[in-house]
Amino acid sequence: MATLRDCLSAIERHIGFPKSRSITVSRRLQERGALPLGAPGIAPELDAHDVVSLIIALAADTALHEAPDAVERYRALTPGGADLTDAPASIDTAGRELDIMADIAIHGNADLLRRDRIEVVANWPEVAITDATSGQIKRFVAPGALATNWQANGHRKSTTINGSAFVDCIQYLFERSH
Repeated sequence: MATLRDCLSAIERHIGFPKSRSITVSRRLQERGALPLGAPGIAPELDAHDVVSLIIALAADTALHEAPDAVERYRALTPGGADLTDAPASIDTAGRELDIMADIAIHGNADLLRRDRIEVVANWPEVAITDATSGQIKRFVAPGALATNWQANGHRKSTTINGSAFVDCIQYLFERSH
């Protein structure tokens, strides 16, 4: 577990999201129950899942009041827009895939992720994870949407997170506790 203050500093240092924005987004996520609250005199402690949720909220670049809903929406995106109603549990959503990447950064061979890229599209809910080893791109979009098509007219605005920055942030926060 890492304190919220440490998480905000690590996200700014390694990924580059300004701490001033991270503070307000994290507060909004706490108000809606998406991040844990502390207690009087006790700082909130976040696990890797919580840090991934905070990174999603920051990368989605939504209006502040939309951040908690954006986290829920982006975490629920499915590979290729597939309906996972009767699908096997081994098929992961975008949120679960990012949680697995965080777990690999903490407990596995993190070097496999360092050349990867995580792209979060702000105009519509989409997460694209580029696996540098295989050259494949996993696109997670809303169920029923076509992953190969733009989901809206106009330009496409996205935030790309370097796999190495993601790994460094997660490792800084959680590897030292082992």
